[in-house]
Amino acid sequence: MHREMRRSDRAITPEEAYEILVNGEYGILSLSGDDGQPYGVPISYAVVEHVIYVHAAKTGQKLDLIAQNSKVAFTVVGKTTVLPGKFSTEYESVMAFGTATEISGDEKEDALYALIKKYSPDFLEEGKAYINRAGDATTVIKIVIDHFTGKARR
Repeated sequence: MHREMRRSDRAITPEEAYEILVNGEYGILSLSGDDGQPYGVPISYAVVEHVIYVHAAKTGQKLDLIAQNSKVAFTVVGKTTVLPGKFSTEYESVMAFGTATEISGDEKEDALYALIKKYSPDFLEEGKAYINRAGDATTVIKIVIDHFTGKARR
């Protein structure tokens, strides 16, 4: 169950929110840490057909926490402009909620290639070679989105 957005007057359409999610430069992956301690980490990501893919090393805190609790939140902030004289900010943002799982095989390779296409579109062949060389040293996490919302002040 998700709460209603408090500032519903700033809600944007699901299509606008999805566009921000797809085109964001990075996101914040939020996890429930040890003893309930929140843990948020900025990370690069790719979205393919309403699924978020992130990468990680083979071991580490992200993976440990996902193993404890696979429910995650993912936040992306789009364009922002500080309005000093109004003591405010124009912004657009998306919050997605879902379940994170480690993937392998063809889906993992496809997700890594989606990351290459997003961040290194001029180096696709080199990216494929890089995936072949380094893919085994990388973990890929799939976040199936259960719910997402977006809001903006423009």
